[in-house]
This record gives sequence, C-alpha cells and structure tokens, in this order.
Amino acid sequence: MLSGKRILVTSGPTHEPIDPVRYIANRSSGAQGTAIAVALRDLGADVVFVTGPAQVPPPVGVTVVRVETALQMLAAAEAALPVDAAVMTAAVADWRVANAAGQKMKKTAQGLPMLEFIENPDILRTLSQHARRPALVVGFAAETENVIDHATAKRARKGCDWIMANDVSVDTGIMGGPENAVHLITADGVEEWPRMAKSDVAARLAQRIAKALA
Repeated sequence: MLSGKRILVTSGPTHEPIDPVRYIANRSSGAQGTAIAVALRDLGADVVFVTGPAQVPPPVGVTVVRVETALQMLAAAEAALPVDAAVMTAAVADWRVANAAGQKMKKTAQGLPMLEFIENPDILRTLSQHARRPALVVGFAAETENVIDHATAKRARKGCDWIMANDVSVDTGIMGGPENAVHLITADGVEEWPRMAKSDVAARLAQRIAKALA
C-alpha cells in the first residue's frame, strides 16, 4: 500500500543539556513512534526514523537516525526531506538551557545555579511550512486537560494536516504504558478512537496514511 513512498517518523524525547551529566527531557518512551514506524514499514514504506534517546529499541528495516537535542532532531528531519509524509511523534522539549555549562556544575555555598532558558525550534511547524513540505504532515498533542480544544488549536497554529491528540494525565497510564487512546483531528473534525494497544493505534494510523497518499 505504501510501496514507493518515503515517510519520516520522529520519535522519543529530546535531552537538552544543563551540563555534561544533567539534562531536561520529556516523559516519552518512544513506544508509539516505534510502533508507527513498524506499521508504515510493514505496508511497504521507506521509513526514515529520527529518534531521541528512547527507552525502546528502534525498529529494524528502517533508516535510523539517532539524535539527542531538538536542534539535532530538526537538522535530521530537514536532511530527510523530501518525503511523502511526516509523522511527528517525538516529545520535543519546548525549551533548552541557553547557558548550559561545559563542565559539571558543583554545589556551592553561593546557592542554586541560575539557569537561563531559550525556546527550542518548533519542528512540526517548520516542516508544515517548509518549502519542501511533505504532502501529509501529522503531529501529536500530548495534553493533560482540554485535550480536544488544545489539540485543535495546535493543528491550526502549526499548519499541519492532522493531529493525534491524547490525554497523558498520570492516572491514564498512557505515558510510558502499552496502550493509547487518541483523537484524530483533521480539517473535517474530530474522530475518537477507542483505547487500544499502541501497535493497533499505529496500524490504524498507517492505513489512514496509505489511503491519504493513494
């Protein structure tokens, strides 16, 4: 179904260094992104898999590009272009430390270190507005409240075609767990998917992508 199609998938968290031994990150295992890459591969796609430091191993049979930071992930994503579709599942840190230390910060009598933050590049928006924009750009929105409203606004703000929205509140067990419950948000409205294994979410999404690219 996807033979001859080249698809970019970003996955996992990014690690933004504070110093050589400390970092800021998001709580992402990389399981959903890996499952999506596998499902797309199984439909015949040529998959470029750009992954941060995930807890799960990357899939076989795809081109794996390992990165650490948001800046590296953006560079790898742009280097993968042109692609027919981009599925941006990575949990990219919104901010990085502008004054990251070159050596390990030590506790001192002077108190806590003063960290200065700077905004990371918006990879989803960058690809959605890129001169070599994929025909289909799919984003993810991990929310803890007002899931549909926040995700709908995000789709409009970023300029992507679809948003896969999910509730990652602690009591859902979704972040780092084996299952997911998503809402597919498109220009046509909101489609609620039942809670299912992340591999099943991936298979269903891959089928939708194949239909969209047909």
